Amino acid sequence: MKIKLLGVLLVLLSLLAGMTIGCQAEFTPGTYTDDMGREVTINEVPQRIVSHVPSITEMLFALGLGDRVFGVSDYCDYPEKAKSKTSVGNYFNPSIENIVALEPDLVLTDGHSEGIIQLDELDPPINYMVIDPKDIDGVFEDLELLGRITGTEREAEELIESMQDSIAHVLSLVEGATRPRVLFIIDATDLTFPWTAGSGSFVDAFITMAGGENIAAQAEGAWVQLSIEEIVNADPEIIILPAKHGTAFTSPETLMEHVVWQGTTAVKEDKIFTINDDLVSRSGPRIVQGLEELARIIHPELFE
Repeated sequence: MKIKLLGVLLVLLSLLAGMTIGCQAEFTPGTYTDDMGREVTINEVPQRIVSHVPSITEMLFALGLGDRVFGVSDYCDYPEKAKSKTSVGNYFNPSIENIVALEPDLVLTDGHSEGIIQLDELDPPINYMVIDPKDIDGVFEDLELLGRITGTEREAEELIESMQDSIAHVLSLVEGATRPRVLFIIDATDLTFPWTAGSGSFVDAFITMAGGENIAAQAEGAWVQLSIEEIVNADPEIIILPAKHGTAFTSPETLMEHVVWQGTTAVKEDKIFTINDDLVSRSGPRIVQGLEELARIIHPELFE
């Protein structure tokens, strides 16, 4: 009996050892290249991570790394658990002192905060990595990168596959559909010269993928201003306004009451819509939700 029990125990220990090796195999110490072309050496799986960028924070939680996130910015508000993390300040200018106090072994940034480079000057320096995808493929590549450096490759692969399936579903729905002219307003503080999304922006790509035609697609730059004359001449059939917590930055009523905007088809036919700005402006896992929301706005008949 003792011999049999010993044999069973050895088998269990062998299986456990195999599982441990399998888990460890998901992380390989080495030098990784970030989105700024910097080479970052990571020898151990990061256990204390600080992210001051909302989109990166969403990536980490989507990979199941919430417990390893010790610091976020004031703007990191999704998922709900992110709000309970220690704040290191605002997104644009996080506090280096607050970051250092958290004793992170990895800081994640998008490279737009100049102060982060101070982490290189500390003794000892604190590792930081730039995650700043420029397009949808870049989002997938960065999720894959985060998976490799945090030992969550499997989770990253599953998340990417799920996102790709969702995108493929939307593309199949809108294939062959008519393409209405769309204007996505980013900022209409000046109604005669509003900001919109041009070529190279996520919004421009999403409008095309959702079965629409971005009237600013030929403009040079991801964020551009169009004159009210250019907009009226392009005659958008659908106008989309960004909103936060259900409140649009510019209300549809503002456009509908403006005598010049009343000349557009979108205003005449009351086709002014709002969308959660975070879904289309944050380059994280929720971009697939943003794409579907846009498709529902542009082609509601396909979702009936």
